[in-house]
Amino acid sequence: MNNAQETNNTLTSIVGQDLRVTRFFHAPRELVFKAWTDPEHLPKWWGPKGFTTTVQEIDVRPGGVWRYIMHGPDGVDYDNKIVYHEIVTPERLVYAHGGGNDEEPFHVTVTFAEQANTTTELTMTARFKSAADLEKAVMEYGAVEGAKSTMDRLAEQLATM
Repeated sequence: MNNAQETNNTLTSIVGQDLRVTRFFHAPRELVFKAWTDPEHLPKWWGPKGFTTTVQEIDVRPGGVWRYIMHGPDGVDYDNKIVYHEIVTPERLVYAHGGGNDEEPFHVTVTFAEQANTTTELTMTARFKSAADLEKAVMEYGAVEGAKSTMDRLAEQLATM
């Protein structure tokens, strides 16, 4: 599966086992990074439109864990666990993201590239265990549309910061 499409200023592509999401934000890199790493801001925008997040614990540092429950608009709850591996302020985040159980996580790298003092190029690459796992995430969980919607919510949060 290899496709690319752009909607709402968010470019997505799927190549093999990687889902890549790129979005330009009209905000300084340090602010975009803060929105992605500050426990005060992160839960306010995380997840697609219509979802809310209940934080169980959040410790954004290498080795730190963020456990949370995403509440879907349909009433379904989704346990999530992120384990941070690398944090390079304000350039890069690397983490494993899985469900609340012991399922195999997918690995995510987020880069924050300064384009000008007021524009940041954010690129998030989620690498799944296999292309089949990625296809399941796209077909069953709406991973592409969810990523676009989440980027829209991040843009809305940045406007309030």
